[in-house]
Amino acid sequence: MILLVVNMQLRIRDLREDLDLTQKEISEYLFCDQSLYSKYERGERALPLDYAVKLARFYGTSIDYLVGITNQREPYPE
Repeated sequence: MILLVVNMQLRIRDLREDLDLTQKEISEYLFCDQSLYSKYERGERALPLDYAVKLARFYGTSIDYLVGITNQREPYPE
């Protein structure tokens, strides 16, 4: 469980940084405070499922990738 949390922290940060986005921009997309989003990236708070779904869609990946279950970045076909 801890490994999945660490992977998710790194992945949501890396995906954000790959697009040169700030925590503030992502927090606005999620309709939450930047300080709260920062806690998700640091692993101080659990990322709610609805936020994980929104982020996966935003980044064009799967939730499995976000949480570290797979290294396949492409989303599953719908």
